[in-house]
Amino acid sequence: MKRTAKAMGTTQSSDSASKRKMSKAEGPSTSQSQGDFFPVPLEIVEEIFLNLPADQVVNVGRLVCHQWKEVADSESLWRERCRREGYGLRDASKTPKDWRLFYFLCKKRRNLLKNPRAENKMKNWKILENGGDNWKVEAVMVPHPNEIVQKNFVTSYGMCKKSQLIDLGMEGYSSSFMDHFQPDIKISDWYAPRWDCGCEYEIQVELLNQKKTPIQTFAPETIYFEQWNDQKWSQMTHVFQNYGPGVRYIRFTHGGKDTQFWAGWYGIRVTDSSVEICPAVDT
Repeated sequence: MKRTAKAMGTTQSSDSASKRKMSKAEGPSTSQSQGDFFPVPLEIVEEIFLNLPADQVVNVGRLVCHQWKEVADSESLWRERCRREGYGLRDASKTPKDWRLFYFLCKKRRNLLKNPRAENKMKNWKILENGGDNWKVEAVMVPHPNEIVQKNFVTSYGMCKKSQLIDLGMEGYSSSFMDHFQPDIKISDWYAPRWDCGCEYEIQVELLNQKKTPIQTFAPETIYFEQWNDQKWSQMTHVFQNYGPGVRYIRFTHGGKDTQFWAGWYGIRVTDSSVEICPAVDT
């Protein structure tokens, strides 16, 4: 038997005309909200929900009645929505515990850092240290694994550091969402030395509360490169998990310098940095 839900509709009855003739003194009938419904298979309700904006399904559709809430909260609805919109699993052996959360995290997923590939010079970055001959933007010396990347930030013979502060609320991740779900936060950074000069690389990423006090920090040891290296690109990655409530900002800081104090730009090169809020099954 098909599942059915009650939806608003019109009915015809022998007393409908008399109801319309009701005097103003009697007031409106309370029976209309109870009787003017017809059954709708929940499969049809699901198909309707699949063609509505997802936020309307959650904020409006699921509040209509118990049956519609059942459909809006069902795994089948969000699993099918993911299939139709191309949000697949990277690892088929890992199944999301909550398909609705998986859908929204996939839909909102993006790099929260601005200008990560130096395409707009130093725009959006806050310069913390600008030693030696300062930061500079150059074309990549060797091809990057991501062929889209054509430029990088280059450090000098004095310490060079830059940072970005990400306001999660401004990016669409509300306080209640972050506190309740605590989604995985994945960071990535690409760095490479010059082959003819030694250098060092540093990175620090902090999860901050409303007062911008650190809740969790990722700060690995400084990485050093010797002179006459292979100048290949390397990737630094980290995933913040189970970090607790209160995260409101993310501060991303990286940089370095050359270790031979050569005038010019012979220090570490960085590019294609990213900070993403993503489903746990993808990290």
